[in-house]
Amino acid sequence: MAAIRPRSTVTAWQPQVEGIAEVFHARFTEHAYPAHVHDTWTLMILDGGRVDFALDRARHGAGVGDCVILLPPAVAHDGRTVTEIGFRKRVLYVDTSVLPHALTGAAVDSPLLRDPALRARVHGLHLALREPDPFEAQSRLAFVGERLRARLVGHGASPRGEPGAAGVAARLRELLDARIQEGITLEEASAVLGHVHPTALIRGFRKAYGLPPHRYLTGRRVERARGLLLAGMPAADVATAAGFHDQAHLTRHFRRHVGTSPVRFARSGPAGGTGPGVGPAGAGRM
Repeated sequence: MAAIRPRSTVTAWQPQVEGIAEVFHARFTEHAYPAHVHDTWTLMILDGGRVDFALDRARHGAGVGDCVILLPPAVAHDGRTVTEIGFRKRVLYVDTSVLPHALTGAAVDSPLLRDPALRARVHGLHLALREPDPFEAQSRLAFVGERLRARLVGHGASPRGEPGAAGVAARLRELLDARIQEGITLEEASAVLGHVHPTALIRGFRKAYGLPPHRYLTGRRVERARGLLLAGMPAADVATAAGFHDQAHLTRHFRRHVGTSPVRFARSGPAGGTGPGVGPAGAGRM
């Protein structure tokens, strides 16, 4: 009896993250791509199976592991399954604001990047792209681009200290505190803070405060939500007032930070918002 092939599936969307034209997740069991080109870079990781492809008339093969596949724009390539189970892939189509055209030759020479740290960064970026708030994804994209550029010019990433990093981190913190509800993009923050490179902003902030800017901002939003909930504001309104995309977005992060849902948190004490479950003025916070 022949084995049943898994069904092919495709999910694609355009994220609200500058530099990423499309996110594409797929499982293919029999599909073969004809030779074609893109006007963007193709950044791919495999979650199952193997893929065989030709790039500029040279054939390559890759399977699940630490390998990242990078195909440059305007260079012909194809793709096909190798085994009966096909392959599962996650792809980002990124534009030249992330990787310049000048790196095309290096990518043609070495489209398979065996780099566990890079793959982990790309995986983390895919997870962040499912969040409605783009700030974390912007941060992760900056580090993915940095490592890709470092690999393509032939050396590992080598972070450099930035003059006045502590002062810049403090100014970024002030900026985040002032923009809790509306948020800010990395590009906006860079412009306000003197066009400091986004990766330098993130590294400096993490060194100064022990966490990246997007996590700091999420924590500040949760703190604001706690106060608004205890003041009696409905959870749906709290989500908007605290800077979350919607109530589901608030609930997901609130559970992670507080250990309970916003609604249960608001109802955990007697009328007036004090008691052993809540305590006055934020008591019990960790």
